Amino acid sequence: MTADTVTVGGVEVPAIGLGTWRLRGDDCRRAVETALELGYRHVDTAQAYGNERRVGAAIESSPVDRDDVFLTTKLDGGSRRNGAVQRSVRESLDRLGTDYLDCLLVHWPNDKPPFSPVRLPGGPPLAETLTAMNELVDEGLVRHVGVSNFDVRRLDEARRLSDAPIFTNQVQFHPYWDQRQLLSYCRRNDVLLTAYSPLCHGGVLDDDVLRDVGRRHEKTAAQVAIRWVIQHEGVVAIPKATSRDHLAANRDVFDFALSEAEMERIRRPSKLRAFAGFARSRLPV
Repeated sequence: MTADTVTVGGVEVPAIGLGTWRLRGDDCRRAVETALELGYRHVDTAQAYGNERRVGAAIESSPVDRDDVFLTTKLDGGSRRNGAVQRSVRESLDRLGTDYLDCLLVHWPNDKPPFSPVRLPGGPPLAETLTAMNELVDEGLVRHVGVSNFDVRRLDEARRLSDAPIFTNQVQFHPYWDQRQLLSYCRRNDVLLTAYSPLCHGGVLDDDVLRDVGRRHEKTAAQVAIRWVIQHEGVVAIPKATSRDHLAANRDVFDFALSEAEMERIRRPSKLRAFAGFARSRLPV
């Protein structure tokens, strides 16, 4: 069976965390509170999500010790220059009600804004952003630094530019987009791969293959998809959920294992399915 933590660089990270993208207001606070009550010890947010204050309030109100929660946030696109990085992170710490972050990520490559299919000129150099993030590590405000949505080339560049090890690369990872080349690179270089949208924005729920495999293990298609993700070496998942039932179900994946044949059967790279999930994620909530 897969352990409920993954160790990278000597640091243990819970294999299942809570993603909070598009969670706002009381819904966000309740989801985080419920997740912590159910045993989650890994919470992911971002400056761009606009919910850090609610995430922080939930952690503060929980009986769970702050030191037991692996907390990640990500730099907003407008907070990447030297000075702006330090200022925005201190503001994030204030909103989150904590004096340190377990991990701080560059949310998107500086030369590739969110959802842009092409590389664009402009933006602060990655070296400037990482240097500022490293300073926060030296100050003790940030324990680990990482990136998000970086391909192999950009991840390799980030690793060369950062004095502090690049701890994780947070990317979309699910049965329709398994990022084999990137995962292989991460494994060779002891970089954690954090999988967001492991359910392809709900796209796996009606998948006949996942349902069939799930019947054999008495699990749902969603649980099989999450299990498939975290059964890859060096990968953790941060599915988003709000209801108690879904939050509990997403963590109930450590009592079964997929065979090698099942792992390969579930893996079906599909640009069409991945794009459909992406399009679904853009619909109003």
